[in-house]
Amino acid sequence: MDPLRLAADHLADPASTWSVGGYGALAEFARDRGEPCELSATQALTARGAVRIEPRPGFTARAYEVLSVQPALWHHGVLFGLPAAAAVMPAPVGIAELGPDRAAVRPEDRAATLVDLGLGSSAFAFCVRTADAALIGVLRRAAGKTLLGAGPEIARSLLAANPHRVAISRAARIEVFQPIAPAGGATPSGPHTHLIPRLLRPRRAQSANIPAPADWVPGLTLYPPHPAKDEAGRPKPFARDEHAAFQRLLDDFGDADARAAKAALVAAVERGEAPERGCLPATRHARQACRIALRQLRQAGAGAAALDDWERAIARARAA
Repeated sequence: MDPLRLAADHLADPASTWSVGGYGALAEFARDRGEPCELSATQALTARGAVRIEPRPGFTARAYEVLSVQPALWHHGVLFGLPAAAAVMPAPVGIAELGPDRAAVRPEDRAATLVDLGLGSSAFAFCVRTADAALIGVLRRAAGKTLLGAGPEIARSLLAANPHRVAISRAARIEVFQPIAPAGGATPSGPHTHLIPRLLRPRRAQSANIPAPADWVPGLTLYPPHPAKDEAGRPKPFARDEHAAFQRLLDDFGDADARAAKAALVAAVERGEAPERGCLPATRHARQACRIALRQLRQAGAGAAALDDWERAIARARAA
């Protein structure tokens, strides 16, 4: 399947969600089933936010699964990105006014001022957009300062004014129109942002647990429905159809070595082989894929004793 066709299919599915950003700074787009939405092959717009995909040359997808800290679960998603040379963006380390947001999804937002909060990532920009003269003045006075170095006035002003948040990469943009969650308050459903300065890792475009080419930079993440947890991350009864759907995505867009290691383990378990007779995974990503496969087999109801033996064998291989 073509990556743009994959993206279009999931834009049309309200069960799929999206994000742009990285460690410590993230904008997410989600919508409810039945919520009014303007849709195209590259864009979804609701009254609460928007996501738009930028179809550029070299736009490719990478499906992944990674282990969760919850013992029975795992995370999955699809990264969309570009070759590094096409993905790099200006990375101001300090607040910088960018002028009117001429690329805004809605025409009525294109005269508002876009301000990069200067997180220092070359993979994405985390911005606010506002027509509030008082907030623009505060941000202009803080120009060139880091978000933390600008002092508490910035945080207070942003919370009071509730500007739109706009996360931009070369591959996509997400706009959030909903108010910022108050300190200690619940994250709103639907489009929202997370900005946690102490967690920022501007030089890391993705987790090291996700195998991806060294010269490739992700700019958008798709989260299809998960077979073992709901939208809030809570465990749910295993959905075999959702599991099968994501395994097909892995076949089309996943890492070949991790996919092969996982398939070999599943086949060995289904044949009733003991782990000593099988070929245990030799690399980090292959071991992770096998551990995920064991969790998925448990969710599907496979025999626990055999899976325990395989888990112990893989743990020994990892230690060795």
